[in-house]
Amino acid sequence: MGDIALRFTGVGKSFAGMPAVVDFSLEVRRGEFFGLVGENGAGKTTLIKCMLDFCDTDGGSIEIFELSHRLTAARGRLAYLPERFNPPFYLTGREFLQYLLSLHRTSYDETRITRILEALDLDPAALSKPVRTYSKGMTQKLGLASCLLSDKELYVMDEPTSGLDPKARALFKREVARLRNRGHTAFFTSHALPDLEEMCDRMAILHAGRLRFAGTPGELRRRFNARDLEEAFLACIAEPAAAA
Repeated sequence: MGDIALRFTGVGKSFAGMPAVVDFSLEVRRGEFFGLVGENGAGKTTLIKCMLDFCDTDGGSIEIFELSHRLTAARGRLAYLPERFNPPFYLTGREFLQYLLSLHRTSYDETRITRILEALDLDPAALSKPVRTYSKGMTQKLGLASCLLSDKELYVMDEPTSGLDPKARALFKREVARLRNRGHTAFFTSHALPDLEEMCDRMAILHAGRLRFAGTPGELRRRFNARDLEEAFLACIAEPAAAA
């Protein structure tokens, strides 16, 4: 069994002749928590959609646990939370979790579900209500719960802390720490640089579809002699592409 959970090699993707991802190469190791950051439109979500085979790549290759991303067996080892998580409005929270867990071939364990919901600050009583009555924050917590309950080897989460209040954000980070201790792998995107510094072992900066940096948060700060990640990020994307 290899040490690489995700491998992108020369991946490219364009829409109507406009490049969204350009010659992207990166490796994420097993057991690593990796964060991908960039401005809106930088190509982060496009890269994830290519990984999940939601859209074709124009070139290059993607491997998930050393299998082509086009194989169902490769994608079957991960759980995914999209940036805009919108569960079917006509289902209750409980019906949604039952459905998702059946897709993941995971049993519906009420005790385990209650623990996860409470860990994310979502009242278990909300499961009896239709998801159309949920607030943005409640909906996001339901999505996080469904993802974490899948117990997969790899978690791919696009903006997982979006819509969370400070308490829920702190509790989610606590759950992330538990996953890391259990040897899972995660690939996040986020606009919240301080969150990534807390949750991730390494990170990458994607700017205008191109990889500008890959390394630890500390390495990024040192490279640009920056006080914090936000200052380092601004310096990185301002650097000429050829220098980066």
